[in-house]
Amino acid sequence: MNEFKLRRLGTIMQPEAGNDMEIEGVLNPAAIRGPDGELYLFPRIVAKNNYSRIGIARVRFNQDGDPVGVDRLGIVLEPEADYEKRPDGGGGCEDPRITYVEPLQYYQMTYTAYGPKGPRIAIAQSKDLFKWERLGLVSYLPFEQVDFNGIDDKDASLFPVKLINPHGHLSVAMLHRPLFPGTRPEDTVELEKNRKIDLRLESIWISYCDLKPGKCATYHNAKFASHHRLASPVEKWETLKIGAGTPPVLTKFGWMIFYHGVHEIADSSAEHRHLCYSAGVMILSETQVNKIIYRSRQPVLVPELPEETVGTIADVVFPTGIDCRHDLGKPDRFDIYYGMADDRIGVATMELPDILPTGAQPDR
Repeated sequence: MNEFKLRRLGTIMQPEAGNDMEIEGVLNPAAIRGPDGELYLFPRIVAKNNYSRIGIARVRFNQDGDPVGVDRLGIVLEPEADYEKRPDGGGGCEDPRITYVEPLQYYQMTYTAYGPKGPRIAIAQSKDLFKWERLGLVSYLPFEQVDFNGIDDKDASLFPVKLINPHGHLSVAMLHRPLFPGTRPEDTVELEKNRKIDLRLESIWISYCDLKPGKCATYHNAKFASHHRLASPVEKWETLKIGAGTPPVLTKFGWMIFYHGVHEIADSSAEHRHLCYSAGVMILSETQVNKIIYRSRQPVLVPELPEETVGTIADVVFPTGIDCRHDLGKPDRFDIYYGMADDRIGVATMELPDILPTGAQPDR
């Protein structure tokens, strides 16, 4: 076996009938093992007018160990902070990713706070996954001519261990995808087919927050810095946009992430742009996380099922949660939880190949 192949296990969560909080969808969950060894999902649940909360649900498994459903346990975050609420009465706590960050000894949640200035990355932390403390919006030091502050930002996740930043300091590292003006897929689809990719503005980035001796486990007044560009669109299936998906997990090959790419479908027209969100795999060096050692030439998951092709937004698979199946004694098996057409949640499973296949060119 020399390829990354996903096998769908089915839909694991969908809007609950009669539940007004879920009337516009359940999607894009974080997935993390708790202190009790149970697997918990943290879905974005969407009420009328795109009002988003983050829920918590315990995953149920069958006798074979495959996930088959969830037990809803309530809400962990809803728009309460100023940066999560919009002047029109709307608001959003959206698309969480959760990592247990070992040097901080906390579960750290990165999520999209959709407030008065648009989508921004916020962080919360917890010891038990049920009670969460907000740490506020992420802030950045400038990098040459790039300033991430004041720019829409999404798709953030943290590495679980301390890493050495480009300046040689021990740090917490974060993947993120700034949405500079004109870089949304709805914008790039209007440009020429053979346009030149802007490597600074259309890429996944890594930024670092230094771990100082004796520093408390908090990002209050801390700033992410030492930025470097990780990856930009390369293949046709990701030509309009790429963004980070699942948090990095360490494998025998290096740090693995599932990421999303966007392209325009053939039946698209100038009057109706038809976009498709697919998923690929990227492997980063264990010690030099800015070095890509494998990248999907073709997507490993594309919208095919009715639940993926018809929904709030058609033709979307959007990976955000990953679970290594150590509980089954299978360290090379990974279950991937993903949003389906911005409406419900699916799960697929994968065994790592024996060796790394030939991948795409690392970057431009």
